[in-house]
Amino acid sequence: MALEKFRLDGKVALITGGNRGIGLAIAAAFLEAGAKCLLTSRSRTPALDALLADNPKAASWFQADVTADDAPEAMVAAALERFGRLDVLVNNAGIADNGDFHDFDDARLKAIMDTNLMAPFRIARAAVRPMLAQGGGAIVNIGSISGHVANKPQLQVAYNASKAAVHQMSTVMAFEYAGRGIRVNALAPGYVVSDMTAGGIANADWNRIWTENTPMGRFAQPEEMATCALFLASDAASYVTGAVLVADGGYTTH
Repeated sequence: MALEKFRLDGKVALITGGNRGIGLAIAAAFLEAGAKCLLTSRSRTPALDALLADNPKAASWFQADVTADDAPEAMVAAALERFGRLDVLVNNAGIADNGDFHDFDDARLKAIMDTNLMAPFRIARAAVRPMLAQGGGAIVNIGSISGHVANKPQLQVAYNASKAAVHQMSTVMAFEYAGRGIRVNALAPGYVVSDMTAGGIANADWNRIWTENTPMGRFAQPEEMATCALFLASDAASYVTGAVLVADGGYTTH
């Protein structure tokens, strides 16, 4: 009985940034749990192509830049047209940028905020409408431990600020929609092996510092974040809303 609550049979999920890394792993986990998934991204990857080929009836792809003005409504409409409903939104798409605060220009700041904060806000706003009409749903916003701490050695005030805002957005959304059947939570990963972290992992100094500051002494795999997202999206988390689930190997414990 307990394990059945992790199933997503009959549910439809919209997952942004679904062509690689955490987003692709979340899609694979959701499909295994019985969901139908619409994955969005600006481009396709061989790994995404393989997932779509393996799940021709349950998985679909929609090309979109999450920062485009028409993207939120278009993505939601595509999910409804393809699968007839929308039960879960995973706001996963994001970018990172590092640099001294005093040299961080407006163009770089705008790119971070447009992708990491404005896009999740606008996509969630579009997704809530069909969820309200259906009587419920679940939203999982991908934040970061960077929303809680100052990372080292990289300097990334803008990125950290965007992820802290995502956490707070999730908390307040959860409060506003708790009585209307929509749960909203955030997932805050630590250092995960992905394209976003590849440069840092390849840098011997950064790798050493990141590893030494993670008590478990290793980086996470995307699949370890996917199971956390599955919990938050499923009925196993039916009494969980407004939470920020930290999955960081202990990084934020000290």
